[in-house]
Amino acid sequence: MNTQIYTMIAIMAGIVLAAVLGVLLCRQYRKYARRRELDTMDGFDFEYYCADLLAANGFVDVKVTRSSGDYGVDILAEKDGVTYAVQCKRYTGLVGIKAVQEAYAGRDYYDRMVGAVLTNQYFTKPAVQAARKLKILLWDRDYLQALEKD
Repeated sequence: MNTQIYTMIAIMAGIVLAAVLGVLLCRQYRKYARRRELDTMDGFDFEYYCADLLAANGFVDVKVTRSSGDYGVDILAEKDGVTYAVQCKRYTGLVGIKAVQEAYAGRDYYDRMVGAVLTNQYFTKPAVQAARKLKILLWDRDYLQALEKD
């Protein structure tokens, strides 16, 4: 009788373990697929994707600016009474100083409190130095993934 109980416990533990592993593998695959999609979408889709992420993370009055003549800013938003001008960059390599300059110009043009660059990549050292000097937030791939709550 005890052998049957131990066998049933072993089978149940195996089923539970298989289910947990299945869930973990599905989560990893979803993350991989999301990253791959993120890196292949065009710039226009990336802007709307970022706007949706900001809105899902407590930003309000989120608006995507028109694609040409946007004065270096792709998204206007507000959070906790602070207004933002966000430049989006969907790149395959490091984001340079030009994006920081665009966010700086757009922040002032749209009279926003904070300027930011949001990207699927990371920033060059000159971009980081310029952002520090011009007081522009740099939101890199890690920040973007943090916004993508599971």
